[in-house]
Amino acid sequence: MTAASEPLQQLSFLESRILGVLIEKERTTPDAYPLTLNSLSAGCNQKTARDPVISASDSELQTTLEELRSRLLVIETYGASGRVLRYAQNFAKVYSVPAAGVALLAVLMLRGAQTVSELRANSERLYRFDDASSVEAYLEELAARSSGAMVCRLPKQPGSREHRWAHLLCGAPAPTDAAQATTLASTNAELAERVTRLESEVAELRTAVQALTGEAGAAP
Repeated sequence: MTAASEPLQQLSFLESRILGVLIEKERTTPDAYPLTLNSLSAGCNQKTARDPVISASDSELQTTLEELRSRLLVIETYGASGRVLRYAQNFAKVYSVPAAGVALLAVLMLRGAQTVSELRANSERLYRFDDASSVEAYLEELAARSSGAMVCRLPKQPGSREHRWAHLLCGAPAPTDAAQATTLASTNAELAERVTRLESEVAELRTAVQALTGEAGAAP
């Protein structure tokens, strides 16, 4: 299977989490890679550098691993010991994605939507980018793949100077990701309008009260 000839097959959330962990651990803990089921479980369920935090059972992981293995995205091996079954990822070869792109996708799979600056910082242990523009260039490349976009740029969040990027390996982002900025901005505008109207009404009432007080004081 290659990126040029095969369309991108949608992953489940747990499939993406497993692949993200395998990609991450291959670079950060090479001595322990390929991973045992216990190590993979710890990586999928860890409380840091994960969004969202989950609690997947071993049975859920094994079922998902079998599905990934059937699609050649995960390879089973017994490693050097030949006694404990281990798992390795095959994502880059299946989809012909360069190392920089694989690192960005792994971080997006593990941590959710992020800005270019956040991606550059969070990818440092997996791949060192020279600058933010190189990160953006790889993101644009992943978004323009003829076999199917792997990432997309989301609207800016209120108060943010940068767009966030999300992966498309599990399908289009949920409305809370893609439309959050627009919805929140609209809500804020409505609240601001109501506050302005209430302030105006309060000012009018204060003026009316002062006028009545003045008339009462001037009466014989």
